[in-house]
Amino acid sequence: MPWLLPALALTAYTVATVTLLWRLFHPAGPNFKLTFSAGTAAVVLHMLALVNSIFTGQGQNFSLLNVSSLVCWLLTLSVTLTSLRSPAVLLLPLVYGCAALILLASLLFPVSVQLQHLEQNAGLLVHIAIAFTAYVVLIMATLYSIQVSYISYKLKQKNFSGVSRFLPPLLQAENLQFRLLAAGTLLLALALLSGIPFMTDWIDHKSLLSLLALVLFGALSWGHARLGWRGQTAITLTISGSLLLTLAYFGSRFVKEVLLGRF
Repeated sequence: MPWLLPALALTAYTVATVTLLWRLFHPAGPNFKLTFSAGTAAVVLHMLALVNSIFTGQGQNFSLLNVSSLVCWLLTLSVTLTSLRSPAVLLLPLVYGCAALILLASLLFPVSVQLQHLEQNAGLLVHIAIAFTAYVVLIMATLYSIQVSYISYKLKQKNFSGVSRFLPPLLQAENLQFRLLAAGTLLLALALLSGIPFMTDWIDHKSLLSLLALVLFGALSWGHARLGWRGQTAITLTISGSLLLTLAYFGSRFVKEVLLGRF
């Protein structure tokens, strides 16, 4: 029953999301014990479902849905672990909800086959691992920049009721945001360098968009360190870079597998 593990993971993600949103603005706050229990079960079940879906007898199936599911799993795992030290009550419903939607899509739509044989090419495996890690870290930086913006807004409004009581201090959240940004920028640079031996076209849109994203992230990291950039400037540049990076990979895969595949 290949649908069983994704269905169980989807159920657990839904429970975690609903328990968070249901009491998000309640004075007592969400039931964190139930949320983390459901979230942990969802992450483990999601991982097992990914193993069954990606690793086949013929090779590794890196279809668009599988790659999207893998990225969502890495995000949910990272944000869940990070939230144990720095509260992320606004971010957990987002990542759990996105993971649930991806799993629902994998149950409703047939998964295409895009086989790779990474065991035969260690260099390509390293490049893909660095690229995935860079993308996840930079998306986390984007999510935390949104949380920083919300905390800053609440501080200006002097409104500390409801969910605001369960958010981290502004400086702590901002420091985490820029540490993630710096780490993700470095990893993205390494990913682009490690991908040079496998490039067939030096000016393809994937490489160009990734390079533009690197320039934006690098400029923001430099601007924050040297000029103190933060606030709306940081959010705008971070979101812009993340959109470019998403288009660089998922845009081309969507066109090839979904749009062109239908015709």
